[in-house]
Amino acid sequence: MAAGRFKKRCSMTTVSVIGGGAWGTALALSSLWAENSVIQWMRNEQDLNNIQQKGMHERLLPGVHIPSTLKLTLNFEDTLRSNVILLVTPAQTIRDMLEKLKPSLGKDNYVVICAKGIEMSTGLMLHQIAQEILVDLPCSILSGPTFAHDVAMGFPITATLASHTLDLSQRLCKILSSKSFRLYPTEDLTGVAVAGSLKNVIALAAGIAHGKGLSASSKASLITRGLAEITRLGQALDAKSETFLGPAGVGDLVLSCTSLQSRNMKLGQIIGESPLPFSKIEYSALSEGVHTVHAVRLLSKKLGVDMPISDAVYNIIYKDAPVGEEISKLLARPLKMSSN
Repeated sequence: MAAGRFKKRCSMTTVSVIGGGAWGTALALSSLWAENSVIQWMRNEQDLNNIQQKGMHERLLPGVHIPSTLKLTLNFEDTLRSNVILLVTPAQTIRDMLEKLKPSLGKDNYVVICAKGIEMSTGLMLHQIAQEILVDLPCSILSGPTFAHDVAMGFPITATLASHTLDLSQRLCKILSSKSFRLYPTEDLTGVAVAGSLKNVIALAAGIAHGKGLSASSKASLITRGLAEITRLGQALDAKSETFLGPAGVGDLVLSCTSLQSRNMKLGQIIGESPLPFSKIEYSALSEGVHTVHAVRLLSKKLGVDMPISDAVYNIIYKDAPVGEEISKLLARPLKMSSN
C-alpha cells in the first residue's frame, strides 16, 4: 500500500464508526484516544440526544464519560468520507451494511469489520461476505477479548486486527491503537474470523455447563476441548494455528466462557437452568452463537471436521435435545489422544 494513502500520525486520521451500540461507542472512544478525528453514526435518536446532553450513553454504557469531541450523527452519509470505517453492527446485518457502503468506497477508504459471526443464510464468514461484495477493495477484521464497557473505561486490553496483507494490518493497528487498547497485526483473516465466530458457540456450551452447576474443573475441560474444535476447523480452512493462541483465539474464548457479561454464556446459563426445551425459552436476538452453531454444523459436516461440542449445542438448540443427554453423549465418546 502506498505510504501516502493514510495521513501521517502527526495529523489526524478520520475514523467513522457505524453502529451506536455499546461496542460501537467503546470503539469510537478508543479511536478518539488514539488521536483520530472520529464520527459515530447512530440509528437511535434518543441515545444520540442523551449522549449530547449528558455526556453519557446511559442506556448501554452507564458511568462512562463521552467527550463532546466525539462527533455524532444520524445521517449515514456523514460517515462515508473517513479514511477508516469501523463497521460495528450485528453479524447478520453486515451484508446489507456493506452493500450500502460500497457505492461510496474508494482507494482511500478502509473498512474494518468489528462483528463476530457467520452469515446464517449462506454459511459465509464476514470477511468472505466483504470479499464477495467489495471485490478488490480491502476489508479487515478486528476481534479479541473485548467487553465494550471494559474498553470504554480505558482498561488495558489487547485485540487482533487482520487484513489481507500484513502491511495494511500494521498500518491500521498504528492508527487504531491507543495507550489502553493495543492491537496486534496479522494477515490471517480466516483464522481471526473462525476464532471470533466459534467462541460464541463454545460460550453457549460453557454457559450451559454453568447453569447445570458443573464444576470449575469441568468448565476448564470444556474450554480446552472447545479450543481444539475451533483450531481443527480453522486448520481445515487453511488458517494459521498460532492465530488461535492469540487475543482473537484463546483470549476471546476464555473471556466469553468465564463471564456472564457474555450474551452467549448468559443464554447458555438460562438453557442449563431451565427445565424447558430450547424452543420454549425466550432469548436475545443478539446471542450470535445461536445463528453461528447452525452454520458451523453445515460447514463442519461439509469439511469432515469432528466438532462434538458444537454438535451438542446444535442438538440442544435446533433439536430440543435434553442437556443431560448431550453431556452423557460427550462423555461416552471414544478415548483419543488429546491432540485430536
